[in-house]
Amino acid sequence: MKSHIIRMAILIFCVVLLGVSDATAQNPRVGGVAAPELLIPVGARDMALGGSSIAVSKGVEAMFWNPAGLIRMEGSAQAMMSTMNYIADINVTYGAVAGKFGTFGDIGVSLKSLNFGDIPLTSDSDPEGLSGRFFSPTYITMGVSYARDLTTSVSVGVTAKLVSEQIDRVSSSGFAFDFGIQYRGLIQVEGLSVGLAIKNIGPGMKFDGPALYRNAVITDGSRPQQKYKVEAATFELPATVDIGLTYERTLGSNFVAAVSGAFVNNNLYYDEYRGGVELGYNMEGLQILGRAGYLNQPKAQENVFGATFGFGLAYRTGNTGITLDFAYRQVEYFNQNNVFSVKVDF
Repeated sequence: MKSHIIRMAILIFCVVLLGVSDATAQNPRVGGVAAPELLIPVGARDMALGGSSIAVSKGVEAMFWNPAGLIRMEGSAQAMMSTMNYIADINVTYGAVAGKFGTFGDIGVSLKSLNFGDIPLTSDSDPEGLSGRFFSPTYITMGVSYARDLTTSVSVGVTAKLVSEQIDRVSSSGFAFDFGIQYRGLIQVEGLSVGLAIKNIGPGMKFDGPALYRNAVITDGSRPQQKYKVEAATFELPATVDIGLTYERTLGSNFVAAVSGAFVNNNLYYDEYRGGVELGYNMEGLQILGRAGYLNQPKAQENVFGATFGFGLAYRTGNTGITLDFAYRQVEYFNQNNVFSVKVDF
């Protein structure tokens, strides 16, 4: 029965993968997207690996990278807080909690928000913003994830996301789904894992609100001035197909190492190739980890994001554990990204 379920799950993922890839191949585009914040990474551990850990991302962090990894969280419950200084003085805050529900599986909820700070409010009559008025956009993504094991080697997961954007007096909302699968012990090789995640599948989004109304200019007749509404365009969500492969191995009695690679197909941007390396040293109750990664888009004229580096400290006593992670990412034209994460297991 389980083998039948596994075959069906893999078949469904392959069909969706072929459909997304075929659509992208027939209509290659590079342009604007709706809800670009869906692509902003969260969590220092996976970001330090360049986003290459699709096959082994685990716990609440995996709700962004591959929801199938949620089932691999340590302990019966887990919580994480993460903050990142993104490009153009934007701050990204991410919080998530999850718990195990026996044989039913794991359930988690997450919230990601962007803080743009105060931006001067300009208008046709005040293009320089001399009035001293300000506004601050509100971008929030809420997610609910579910994951479970099909066998001791195969896990699957899904995330449903609600996206909300507001800029002054216009707003937009939408929803999207992520689907993921992880297979550990590929071709019966211990430590070899493969992962597949299909993310941001949902309808397009467009803005609406009173700020889209304009005063009509009457060119003939004696009619009074009237309002007309500008109809905003609808943009597609940045759907991606992420495929990753990781090999983990224990070196001696205290060292662990992992090498990861991933390929990401984006329906509205260039393909990405990612790689990452993680090396850890285990002591009694404490693990020290160092990480490095890289992202490359061969067809792009320039890569905005480059090499990543980071480290982690994981301490466990009894049934409680705490993990501190840091990641640094090189960025072209903007300040470098720094990410801090705190994760608690209990």
